[in-house]
Amino acid sequence: MEIDCILNGRPPALEDKQRMPYVEAVLHEVLRFCNVVPLGIFRATSQDAVVRGYTIPRGTMVITNLYSVHFDEKYWSDPSIFCPERFLDCNGKFVRHEAFLPFSIGKRQIFGKSLSLEDFCFIPSLSPKLGMTLQPRPYSICAIRRQQ
Repeated sequence: MEIDCILNGRPPALEDKQRMPYVEAVLHEVLRFCNVVPLGIFRATSQDAVVRGYTIPRGTMVITNLYSVHFDEKYWSDPSIFCPERFLDCNGKFVRHEAFLPFSIGKRQIFGKSLSLEDFCFIPSLSPKLGMTLQPRPYSICAIRRQQ
């Protein structure tokens, strides 16, 4: 409904993004709820560190468990429920959440972050192929470049 009211039948433009907070909230909730990759990029500590009393030596492999953050009740109420409204304030404005980490964390986030938030239209089957990462069953697409 929000899309119909804002766009009024025309294609979306970047300027429309701020006027469609619910659409933005749905996109963020999809990325939180359906982790494409459950673990972040593997890192190594550049120096010795102490975290919560544990010493982590320089060169230790550190892996961010994105799935556990996105489903931690400490950060999300009812994390197993799909609820885009968790990304909206009481006035219906979009709000960022500190525990939203679909592309890992830090300076070296997943390279595909910018591409994943672009305007693509894929209609895969909703039954996933089970494995280490969440992925759709194979399907064919036809990419057609838009004329400006």
